[in-house]
Amino acid sequence: MPKNVDWPHAPPHRLTERGTYFVTASTYLKAHHFRGARRLEVLQRGLLKVAAQYGWDLEAWAVFSNHYHFVAKSPADPGTLADMLSVLHVKLASWVNRLDHMPGRLVWHNFRDTQLTYPTSYFARLNYTHGNAVHHGLVAVANQYPWCSAAWFEATTSPAMVKSIRRFKTDTVKVEDDYEADADW
Repeated sequence: MPKNVDWPHAPPHRLTERGTYFVTASTYLKAHHFRGARRLEVLQRGLLKVAAQYGWDLEAWAVFSNHYHFVAKSPADPGTLADMLSVLHVKLASWVNRLDHMPGRLVWHNFRDTQLTYPTSYFARLNYTHGNAVHHGLVAVANQYPWCSAAWFEATTSPAMVKSIRRFKTDTVKVEDDYEADADW
């Protein structure tokens, strides 16, 4: 297949420019492999660790039983995103399959990435990601959900900036997020 033709069964990954990206990844068939506090903790810790190892500066994240989102500034080579997520997904799949006594089970599906080139889009996705647990009906206030960046953001950012980010509307943000998050967290 020629390099400039997208494969019709997967999202295109055009990671050629250094910048800030919004990423969503999901489990295969949207299965709830990461249901429960322990599994969510391992997923979050794994994401934070591998992002740091690959030089991706996370600015917002939210992890759930069957998907996650994050906003991050790329390193000089944003093409490392695929390798970073591959390492994360292989390790997590191996771990969760060992727990469930399901060797070889397919755990992860794919990921979508969008480079954020407009400030309004960037701020709206920061707000969307911080508040995603509210969107899914898991908590009334985002900082109550332990596996997202909302509480961290509030603790490390000025109150004026937090208030400013929260003003950005998320109802028009086009994010494929038709996942049913599991309330068992």
